[in-house]
Amino acid sequence: MLCTIPARAAHRCYPPRQREASHPIRRSLLIETRLAIVTGASRGLGRSIASRLAADGMHVMAIARSADPLQSLVEEIATAGGTAEFRVCDIGEANALGELIEEVSETAGRLDVLVNNAGITRDGLLMRMSDEDFDDVVNVNLRSTFVACRAAARPMMKGRYGRIVNIGSVSGVTGNPGQANYAAAKAGMIGLTKTVAKELGGKGITANVVAPGFIKTDMTEAMVPVLEQEMVKRISTRRLGEPSDISAAVAFLASEEASYVTGQVLVVDGGLAL
Repeated sequence: MLCTIPARAAHRCYPPRQREASHPIRRSLLIETRLAIVTGASRGLGRSIASRLAADGMHVMAIARSADPLQSLVEEIATAGGTAEFRVCDIGEANALGELIEEVSETAGRLDVLVNNAGITRDGLLMRMSDEDFDDVVNVNLRSTFVACRAAARPMMKGRYGRIVNIGSVSGVTGNPGQANYAAAKAGMIGLTKTVAKELGGKGITANVVAPGFIKTDMTEAMVPVLEQEMVKRISTRRLGEPSDISAAVAFLASEEASYVTGQVLVVDGGLAL
């Protein structure tokens, strides 16, 4: 069993000259263990995904903006018998995420799985949406995914193996009023993922999208009960999804068993978009 690397190894993601020193990943521990990077891992879907991949035997590198929830995630994974560590990084800052992925994969000597989960919303009707709100969402939800995929490509190609899973949204498939920025970014993610799948497929690398519908998270908990009831009526399974529904889909696409699945959009919405 791979030993858990102490959470104190975490560091904030700075430009190269300002980056704080950290305890490196022990490469010898990763000879037979898949290394998975999960962004937006501090809460919600990302946290569930990180926990599931760790339970499946992968060593998880959890990335988010806040250290405290990442620290607790690493401890939870360790208690369950898994292994993980974390890095703090604001993925909206230029190429910070790309530099971090390059550093982690170079230190570890490998990168097997990348899950681009981090994202933000700035909802508003088209006529009232500011340029800033549009740009912020596209920058974090789409550009960061591009940066991460580009950084992950080299180590995955070197290892002749890779699983890229991008967390999209049913909004990127069907559109959604009040989410011109979010839907555009998630639709762009689908195009990006299909292109990555075509470019890297011959190198043993797959790329797919998991598109959640309405899932129970801290964001949906704020929904007015009446609105939630109306939403459930539109879902064929008559329930909101659980984070575990998404992490199960990601776990399959991130596994060796999914070697012949690439360029696909797996909609996990209980039949909402039917």
